This record gives sequence, structure tokens and C-alpha cells, in this order.
Amino acid sequence: MSDATTTDLYEVTMAMSYLREGTTGLATFSLFVRDLPPERGFLVAAGLESALDYLGGFRVGPEDVDAFAAALHRPPRDLEPLLGLTFTGRVRAVPEGRIVLAGEPLLEVTAPLPQAQLAETYVLNQLSHQTAIASKAARCVLAADGRPVVDFSLRRTHGPQAGFQAARLGAMVGFAGTSNVAAATAEGIPAVGTMAHSFVEALDSEEEAFRAFARSHPGPVTLLVDTYDTEEGVRVAARVLRDLDRGPGSAVRLDSGDLGDLAVRARSILDEAGLPDVRIIASGGLDEYAVDDLVRSGAPIDTYAVGTRVGVSADAPYLDSAYKLVEFEGRPVMKLSSAKVTAPGRKQVFRRPGCADVIGLADERPPADGVPLLETVMRNGQRTGPRPTLDECRGRFTTDLGDLRSAARRIRAPVAPRATTSERLSVLTAHVRRRIEEQLSAASARPRIPERAPSGSHRSGSR
Repeated sequence: MSDATTTDLYEVTMAMSYLREGTTGLATFSLFVRDLPPERGFLVAAGLESALDYLGGFRVGPEDVDAFAAALHRPPRDLEPLLGLTFTGRVRAVPEGRIVLAGEPLLEVTAPLPQAQLAETYVLNQLSHQTAIASKAARCVLAADGRPVVDFSLRRTHGPQAGFQAARLGAMVGFAGTSNVAAATAEGIPAVGTMAHSFVEALDSEEEAFRAFARSHPGPVTLLVDTYDTEEGVRVAARVLRDLDRGPGSAVRLDSGDLGDLAVRARSILDEAGLPDVRIIASGGLDEYAVDDLVRSGAPIDTYAVGTRVGVSADAPYLDSAYKLVEFEGRPVMKLSSAKVTAPGRKQVFRRPGCADVIGLADERPPADGVPLLETVMRNGQRTGPRPTLDECRGRFTTDLGDLRSAARRIRAPVAPRATTSERLSVLTAHVRRRIEEQLSAASARPRIPERAPSGSHRSGSR
């Protein structure tokens, strides 16, 4: 089976109904995040490239039809209208690496309605997950305040694909490396790694373990020093590194305990041993909050290795994201349900200095100081250009971050900018709302047809 089956069943049932009823006109769906999670002052757009890969290769084959039929407990011939369906639409999106705010469309899909509907699940999954992880990783870079951050998340992410994405997204926002060999190889990210406690435990002594490891790995090495007694581990590491003349570029890693206090003691031991060039790497349950505390305390830590909490975005593991129909056959539409009202029409986001964004209509002229964020990245089901490099994505992020207000960059109690709505979009929203309310009012005013009593029965006035 292909990725076509990686979808929610209701997408299939709707698409099948659309095709049978001939409801195949052009539809535009907008993907956006309603509200930022707590403690987030911004988001970093990510996941677009995965979504475009999916859409570019989308095709419903015979095996997919069989799977849909089995899920619905129906004969495959009932699902044949879906056979051979591909994605032929257009995608406008915010490029990966750009900073985005609540309510702003990250992506808009315009395609025949069945195609646009079937795209929902996978596209929403990829943009939601990867934007959440990229945003968490970006905050770690901010917290580290210029010190290198590396990714150690693969063992704890929600599957290998999520681990690969975490490594790539970390690099996109400025991480210096990853322990994930597959991601390092595929994406050109520096691979980093040390040793586990098991290596030390497997040998007769800590010193024997350090010497054995150094013999197997010429050049700078990183030694894990907290298997037993951390301070003694640092002393042993210092002796081994000095004896083997492996100081410059080498490091010791602290993975548990009071990392700030232990880093101070480790730095003192290393300096006294004549090893001022040996770095200190900290790991073990770190995220942007812990990194921020350590940096602010002045801990002499050179590199921060972040893993579980960042790879799963532990404090905000999901985004309140949505993929909603905003236009069908040229007619703007919107949702009016409580707390989930959507704005109608195809849109554009105009980035103004300080991320004072304006959400307007797609055909609006930008404000004098505004630049459009959404770009056409797919036309007729094909990419409009080559896949951007990580360096290009990182460049976008760095530029946007430099323009973001300091209050939004805070690790604790950030204040997120709020996008405003253009006058034309406000007018359209009011018009569409009024039209829908008038239709609902007219429908409720129509005389109701009395229910017909079942044959052979009678109604009694009272009992």
C-alpha cells in the first residue's frame, strides 16, 4: 500500500461522496494554528518539504482501493471512483524556517475538492508535528546564548521518522550536530557522539575504559565521567587525556546531578591539570528552561546536548492546528461554530518590521512596509523549484529571529505578537457571516412538514 492509505477514514468517505455526486470544483483549504501553546512567543514553520514530497507522489492505486474497501466493509467496486486519483493542485505556503504567528496560514491548498480533502491528514500531521519540534529547538538555541547545542533525541522520539525530523529541524534552527547517523548522512549535519555508561561498566575500571576508548578513536575524544563518582571521573579523564596528549578538542560529559555545580568543579579540576582546552558537555533531561537556568548561573558549560524533552516537545507536544475549507468554486466560505470561527477566502500574510504581521486576502496589495510570506511552491501537482537547502532554511530563521521583538524571544513568560486583519478581509468576513446567518434564518422560517403517522396507527390527544 502507498501513503494514500495514511489518512483518516472520513477523508475517504467524503472524497468518495464528492466524486459520486460530481462535487469536484476547485477548493481552497487553509492550514493554520489557532493559538500558540503556553510559553511560546513564536513558531517556526516546518514540515512543508515532507508535505510536498507526499503530494507530489500521491496516487490512489488498486491496493489502496482494496484497503479503503476493507476498512469500510464494502466491495472494492464501490471505491473505484477513487482509483487513479492524483494530486494536481496548487500549494502556496510559508517556506520552512520562517517565523509564524497564531492565526496565520502556514499553507493553502487549492485543488479539486476530493484531492484537497484527501491531502488533509498527512499534510496537517507533517506541518503540525515538525513546526512544534522546530519551535522547541529554536528556543534551545536562544537559551544557549551562542553556545553550541546538539541533538541527542533519537532514542526517545516517537519513532525513527520523528527522530530524523528532530535532527533535521534542530540543524535548521542552528543546532551544531546530531547523534542520529541517518540524519547526519542524509542532511549533511555534523555527527556527534560520546560513549554510554555501559562502556565504562563493561570494563574493569573507569581508567581502563577511558584508555580503551581513546585507543580506538584517534584525535579528540569525549569521555563520560559520571558513571560512578563524577569528580573522580573527571580526575581520571584528565589523567588519561594528559597522558595521551589528547587535550585540545577533547571533552568530558556530565549527564546527571547538579550540572551547574558539577561543571564548576570539573572546570577547576581540568584547569588544575593543565587542560584548559578540554571542553565540558552537559546532557541529561535538558530543554530550553534548564539550559537558560545554567547559562544565567554562569555555569562553565561549553556545549548542551538536548534529547527527550526537545525531541517530543515535552511541554507542548501538539499544536492547536486546523485545515479548513475557505473557498469553494470561487465562493468564500467560513465556519461559525463557537470558539472555532474561521476567516473566509484565500489569504496572504504580510510581514512587517518586528513581525507586526497583517493577514489579508491573497490578491491584496501588500502594505508599503510589508512582504508576502506565502509563496507558490507547487503548481499542477509539481514543485515550482528545487528543494531548499538546510542553509537556506537556517538563513530565513536567523533573519526572522533577528527581527522578532525581544519579548517574544524570552524563554519564560514570552509575549507573542498578534497578527492583525486587513480591512478587506474584515469586510469579507462580515459579509460571509451575514450571508450564512440570513440563509440559516430563512431555513428556520420555512414551514415544517408535519410528521406522517405510521400506517395503521393513530395519535391520541392525551392520556
